[in-house]
Amino acid sequence: MERAKKPAAIPVSPIQPTPQVSISDDNSRVTASLPTGEQLVVLLYGASVISWKSANGRENLFLSSKAKLDGSKPVRGGIPLVFPVFGPPDPQHATARLPQHGFARNSRWEYLGKSSSESSTLPDSKGDGSVKLDFGLSDSMLSNPGWDYHFNLTYSVTLSQDSLETSLAVRNTGSSNYEFQVLFHTYLAVDDIKETAVSGLEKASFKDKVQGGKEVEPAGQPIKIGSETDRVYTAAPEQPITVLEGGTGRYEISRDMLSDVVVWNPWIEKAKGMADFGPEDGYRKMVCVEAGSVTAWNTLEAGDTWEGGQRIKMV
Repeated sequence: MERAKKPAAIPVSPIQPTPQVSISDDNSRVTASLPTGEQLVVLLYGASVISWKSANGRENLFLSSKAKLDGSKPVRGGIPLVFPVFGPPDPQHATARLPQHGFARNSRWEYLGKSSSESSTLPDSKGDGSVKLDFGLSDSMLSNPGWDYHFNLTYSVTLSQDSLETSLAVRNTGSSNYEFQVLFHTYLAVDDIKETAVSGLEKASFKDKVQGGKEVEPAGQPIKIGSETDRVYTAAPEQPITVLEGGTGRYEISRDMLSDVVVWNPWIEKAKGMADFGPEDGYRKMVCVEAGSVTAWNTLEAGDTWEGGQRIKMV
């Protein structure tokens, strides 16, 4: 005898595709990809981001064809992480025994795992359809850091459909205060440097390192590159910085706790003089727009934590 009313079938939700993360067989790099096709590759040496591809396969970071990816030297290209000093150390400072740009970019980091992106301090941060990779480095992992302080660094890289975020948390785990600088040395890929401009720094003064560190007043117009360029913009406005190609925006960079911006391109002669830069005309395909805190020292008291980051959004 049949029932007059049969129980309704329980609906089954389709399984949604999720981000995928894999570690290379030689344990040297971590690759993350979204169901929509975006991809990220991070080298554990230096926790250096060496590739960031859009869903259509377009590469957004410049990586030198001669870059060393075997841990023998810092990576030329991608996003090397500068900490705890920017540039050659001051002989009179506590960082005096460190190599140029510090030790973060030439140390092996630990992969801590993946997660959904947490709420970011950057505006309009994505929380869905993204994956966050965390990496760690502490003084106990270094045999001879050349820096007599205790620290714990957590570096987070978040891949979303239209953006890439990098953030660093610095925790002072010792009993002494210390000073540090930090910078994300981002090499952005462009189609033609002659058709590229950087907007958003028109009202910022800068130190021109090509001219021996000469202080230069705000230019009042977007940055066009036609020769070797190495500028440190001080107290940069907190509005986003836009990298344009042919007058159209390609990247938009937002910053948190990073008041300085370095704009760099080696141009012809300097590119020839760098053994790990290639191809020889690779300077035409890249521009470094580097968010950091480098014109002054950040003081971190014992037990405290400093956090800062950037988001690079496809426009």
